[in-house]
Amino acid sequence: MMRVLEFLVALAIVAVVGVVVGVTLPSHGHIERTQVIGKDLRQVYDVLNSFGDLPSYAELSTAGVKPQFTDSGKAFGSGAEVNWVGPSADKSGGLSIASVSPAFDQITTATAESKIVWNVTNNWLGNDKHFTLDLKRQGSRGQLTSVTWSYDVDYGWNLVNRYSYLFLNGAPASFIQYSLNGLQNLLGSFPNTDYTDLVPYLVQTKPTPVLAMSGSSARKDGLDALNSAIDDAVKQLNAEAKKLGVNVTGPRIVFTTDYGDTTVAFDVALPIDAASVTVDGQAHTLAAYQVPSLGAAGAASAAAPAGSAPAPASSAAAAAASDLAAGATDPNNRLVLGHGVTAYLAFGGPALTAKWVGNGAGVPVTREMLGAYAQTHGYKFDDVVDHAYDILEPKADGQSDDQRVYEVYLPLKAGAPAQTPEQEAGKSQLPAPASSAAPAAAGSAAPAAAASAAN
Repeated sequence: MMRVLEFLVALAIVAVVGVVVGVTLPSHGHIERTQVIGKDLRQVYDVLNSFGDLPSYAELSTAGVKPQFTDSGKAFGSGAEVNWVGPSADKSGGLSIASVSPAFDQITTATAESKIVWNVTNNWLGNDKHFTLDLKRQGSRGQLTSVTWSYDVDYGWNLVNRYSYLFLNGAPASFIQYSLNGLQNLLGSFPNTDYTDLVPYLVQTKPTPVLAMSGSSARKDGLDALNSAIDDAVKQLNAEAKKLGVNVTGPRIVFTTDYGDTTVAFDVALPIDAASVTVDGQAHTLAAYQVPSLGAAGAASAAAPAGSAPAPASSAAAAAASDLAAGATDPNNRLVLGHGVTAYLAFGGPALTAKWVGNGAGVPVTREMLGAYAQTHGYKFDDVVDHAYDILEPKADGQSDDQRVYEVYLPLKAGAPAQTPEQEAGKSQLPAPASSAAPAAAGSAAPAAAASAAN
């Protein structure tokens, strides 16, 4: 009996001590970690202002099993949400953006700092759980960004919750540090491209029948040589359209199939009003463009001279198509018409687009900006498979070559939101006219116009 009494007394003492310790523990928890990232504040801000890239940098895997992510709410800014389901209930959770300051359209190269707050929903104990991400511009030229990622939680008078304060440097701190490391690695893979003045829109493109032919131009020969090659192709395509009895329905499209160090390879296309064309008395229904199979590309590489660089898949397909008779289908699923001309269905699917006003030198720069913008906003694309392209709007009366309007497109994979932040805000896509050619991209001698292969 005495032992039972002693046990009860000891238990009471432990309970009293536990209550006393719990009462003395803080009612609020706070931890933070800081990391300097070698990117401009705008890029870091854009990654953290949505959850499109979260699976790429946040440490949420368990025993090698990646959770399933579901986005909801807005695509960006306050109201954006993401939830994930792990292998067990305690490995699941969610985040939502509670506030963002300043707004995206107020971020400039002069913006010194920004703050983004994420609400946290998971099995960590406590109430009002949230992450605060403080961004501050650093570096002699302001091209670095200090990210202070903090976690705050209220425990109130719940003593069990208060004891979880002792474990703040466990799961919450690990999540923050791993995610900061992942964020730095992710942003390190993005190009250092300033797209602050870019106004991109998201659009849904429709499959469009086109006539097309391939060409190339040496980078050293400059923009005039490239434009001349494109103009020659347009003339030949117009002649082929007349021969086929189809009508050209819009301006020329240029797909850059390979933007190399010395040579730009491209396809020039004209949209037509017929999804079926007749070759040698036989009707052919046009099919969607496809990337050549690995076998076709590999065979072309094997046939290349020793020591030469492997040709891009599109070049291999073009070489194979040159040996095909009219009416055949080439490795890109295009109908061969002869004289280097093919017909197929281009486009189809979501695309990110922006306008450039100036001469064609600004098109590759705009294309690079679109790629960087897509990466920081979590839009998925594969410019090897679905290359970017540009459409030159018709020339207006009195308009000089330095005032031409180019629509530049970057095809995206499924899953992109309906609108970009700029689009939702109703910002105009048309930039101010350029007085001269855009600066060449880093390392280029003479940038080419236009973008890339069909969807």
